[in-house]
Amino acid sequence: MTDLVAVWDVALSDGVHKIEFEHGTTSGKRVVYVDGKEEIRKEWMFKLVGKETFCVGAAKTKATINIDAVSGFAYEYTLEINGKSLKKYMENRSKTTNTWVLHLDGEDFRVVLEKDTMDVWCNGKRMETAGEFVEDGTETHFSVGNHDCYIKAVSSGKRKEGIIHSLIVDNREIPEILE
Repeated sequence: MTDLVAVWDVALSDGVHKIEFEHGTTSGKRVVYVDGKEEIRKEWMFKLVGKETFCVGAAKTKATINIDAVSGFAYEYTLEINGKSLKKYMENRSKTTNTWVLHLDGEDFRVVLEKDTMDVWCNGKRMETAGEFVEDGTETHFSVGNHDCYIKAVSSGKRKEGIIHSLIVDNREIPEILE
């Protein structure tokens, strides 16, 4: 990877993916790697600017690398996820998902709740869940190993805050992380 010009870490529901881009400005080469695996390779591209589009993660999320000339032989590389700049995508994602990281039985687990679909992901796999209405909201139950887990959704009582989601594992609340 001698012509590596850009590296991005993209947090999706199934995990954090590393995107690497090689751009040979003399050879016209373009190579895109996702999690170390080559996704696109183009040799001898005469047009040095343009875009490369590919998929990332289990949900096949659309990603595009834009290559723009800045001045002379300098180039700028920007990543878009689902048509939004990476920054905008991540800002929007923090509103539509909750993420927790926990350590159980000597292993690390990353649990993600997609608020729009109520899908729960754990270490890259969509979990089988069971929803239940309770006195003060809802509970979405699932298991991690032999541990009972549920995500409790309760109203904050404030319109701007909306619904508060909490992850409970073995009757213990896990703090949320902000990605």
